[in-house]
Amino acid sequence: MRHATRLVCVVTPALLLAGCSGWQSALDAHGAPAMSLKQLIILIVAVCSVVWMLVMIVLIIALSRNRRERPLPIAPQPSTQQRMTITIVAAVAATTVIISGFTVMSFFATRALGVTANDELTIKVRGLQWWWSVEYFGASPEERFETANEIHIPVGRNVRLRLEGLDVIHSFWVPSLAGKQDLVPGRANELLIRAENPGIYRGQCAEFCGMQHAHMAFLVIAESEAEFDSWTSAQRQPAIQPSEEELAAGQHAFLAKPCAACHTVRGTAASGTTGPDLTHIGGRKYIAAGLFETTRGSLAAWIADPQTIKPGSNMPTVPLTPEELRAVSAYLASLK
Repeated sequence: MRHATRLVCVVTPALLLAGCSGWQSALDAHGAPAMSLKQLIILIVAVCSVVWMLVMIVLIIALSRNRRERPLPIAPQPSTQQRMTITIVAAVAATTVIISGFTVMSFFATRALGVTANDELTIKVRGLQWWWSVEYFGASPEERFETANEIHIPVGRNVRLRLEGLDVIHSFWVPSLAGKQDLVPGRANELLIRAENPGIYRGQCAEFCGMQHAHMAFLVIAESEAEFDSWTSAQRQPAIQPSEEELAAGQHAFLAKPCAACHTVRGTAASGTTGPDLTHIGGRKYIAAGLFETTRGSLAAWIADPQTIKPGSNMPTVPLTPEELRAVSAYLASLK
């Protein structure tokens, strides 16, 4: 487990408009695990700053002595040797105490990231090149649903994330709410997050995972319990059936083309699992893991030429006529 405070300095134009609660920084803490890490960071920086200042003061005093007037003897005096011995022993002892203290504090800060509670909400998050699959569970299999690149959580409640990597190693990091945790293929890891305040918190893959690693962002949306329940209830519903001619044409083209082989739209014949679940894609804030706001125009641009927008992604270019592209983009934008 690694909970360092490395900042990711890639911000796409879309995410600049995200309205996130503060910048992506471990010092902008809005959850109990993140606050624990922030306190540890501040304490370590403060202690190291004091140590650095003391070392600089001693160094300046030593350099300012006039050695020409007081040459060092060939053999140090017993009193001088005793003072030097005491000084070195004290410095070694202080170093040992400080490092031991840092180790103990780091242990308890890391342990706080996995504190259990009775009201935990469990969400499965899977990292893929280069997007995030998010699965919510329910009391029965029928209540299960998936979304992508967007995690909704209730405010003031512990949320346990079950993290899985399906292709290469990824790293889940939303610094305002928690530390980092790797997603390793073949190994299930867990991370506890908790938001004390409503807001939108930006997250990022913090482990280099390939060509589009910098474009693998996600949003954690913290909302009240009532808003969260309303959202989950809506997400469990199948996709709305098109009521307009253009939308019906878009659905027909979507199902007739290879789109349905890679994506799922619940309530239709599309049941692919290679790409994100698109049942309610029109209600998400961004597409392509944070590259564009979800609009009809951005959906059309992404469908028309995904390899120019996100080279190396697994989204192929689907041959569509201009009429089909307009209809499919309108259909997807309507899925809310």
